[in-house]
Amino acid sequence: DVQLQASGGGLVQPGGSLRLSCAASGFPLNYYAIGWFRQAPGKEREWVSCINSRDTSTYYPDSVKGRFTISRDNAKNTVNLQMNSLKPEDTAVYYCAAQDVRVCTIVHETLCADAMDYWGKGTLVTVSS
Repeated sequence: DVQLQASGGGLVQPGGSLRLSCAASGFPLNYYAIGWFRQAPGKEREWVSCINSRDTSTYYPDSVKGRFTISRDNAKNTVNLQMNSLKPEDTAVYYCAAQDVRVCTIVHETLCADAMDYWGKGTLVTVSS
């Protein structure tokens, strides 16, 4: 049974940090490109990062570039998202997703959500004072 699960969300003050984790069961994450998405209430889903399956190249939209870092921990079969300098506009439910490809499918500077093969349940991040 293939499953993804995001965890690590919570309440943090503006300027603070959180680390999200995406854990997999039933398949090795290192064979998949892994993306993180988020969706705030009343807003469309947007992508926030992606990491290739083998060469570990990473990709970010401008909205989080320099603040978020995606990385792999193959020993734990997880992909982490380190989020620093958090802003209230980062408040959202964060989801991880996996695609059975070597390279993240980014078209017109956007990670294709429809191309992802597996999705995990989200974790809520709230940035507020």
